[in-house]
Amino acid sequence: MTESVKYAGSKLKLLPQILELIQSTGGSRIFDGFAGSTRVGQALARSGFKVVSNDVADWSFVLGSAFLLNKRSPSQFRDLICHLNKLPPEDGWFTQVYGGDVTKSHQGNAVQQDGFKRPWQRKNTRKLDAIRREISELKLDQLTRNVALTSLMLALDQVDNSLGHFSSYLRNWSPRSYKDLELKVPSLWINEKHNQVLQKDVFDAIQCLEAKVDVAYLDPPYGSNNEKMPPSRVRYAAYYHLWTTICRNDQPDTFGKVSRRKDSSDKACGSVFEEYRKNEAGEFIAVTALDRLIERVPCEWILLSYSSGGRATSEALHEVIGRHGKLVHALEARYKKNVMASMKWTHEWLRSAEEPHREFLFLIRK
Repeated sequence: MTESVKYAGSKLKLLPQILELIQSTGGSRIFDGFAGSTRVGQALARSGFKVVSNDVADWSFVLGSAFLLNKRSPSQFRDLICHLNKLPPEDGWFTQVYGGDVTKSHQGNAVQQDGFKRPWQRKNTRKLDAIRREISELKLDQLTRNVALTSLMLALDQVDNSLGHFSSYLRNWSPRSYKDLELKVPSLWINEKHNQVLQKDVFDAIQCLEAKVDVAYLDPPYGSNNEKMPPSRVRYAAYYHLWTTICRNDQPDTFGKVSRRKDSSDKACGSVFEEYRKNEAGEFIAVTALDRLIERVPCEWILLSYSSGGRATSEALHEVIGRHGKLVHALEARYKKNVMASMKWTHEWLRSAEEPHREFLFLIRK
């Protein structure tokens, strides 16, 4: 069992295949280089692996710390969560910027009162304001603070008014947005292994590993293969800017219709793995970054997750893998058909109108 917020890059449906491939290596210590929602790391840790979880995002670090570093009984957090739920609502920064009211349109639909689209109803942002202030004011140790923030994010995820990210919000209030915000103790367990949680650029992270890892699970953000994609586009960091703000509680300057953090602008927060352009040598920057990472990661096995929407073509991946190791196994997930099958190297794996999204798992031995 894993638990997290909605995430565009979630590998929830692929967890059985990911676990099976990693188990086939015989390794015991796993490096999750782009942890994101931390579902893969959670599944690995619950299965007995030692996990090094890494991601640059504040909210991924919070989730990873809560789930992978906890050595206490979940019941020890109940009093705190109960206390946070009982706080009286208050008007604060989150309500001012992200809270909306319900009114009826001429067509009878429940829409947002002032015409602006917002991610939560005001009744829930008022609770958010009270809870987030209390978490900051309480003298909590780091683990307890991260468990409280994890509980808050999971609860907010259940009452939001979005399609799963914060780059746009729904005009008509979603059914779940009417529910009352209620925190629960996350689905924690007592970790018996010594896991590690990092918040670094992946190239810096591989230099900071406390011990040798056997397998690197790499699920980088993908640069688009759409040649018509404009230079300015929403990045992963921008999709989840609100989780960053909730973790930091820094009341940042915002911009745009969805009130994004200014430091989540496309130019400020893009990853080299999301880059769709070429370098001066005519090579795709995203592909050269992937090549460099596979070369440098210090382990015998690599499990690479990649998407049909990524910048790298099958030929480019062939070349990268061939330079650094041997492809032992390849799996293809077709979400539209809900099947998993061995993959053949052809141009057909690129995105098409008939099959708009496919995921691939490549097990590589260096």
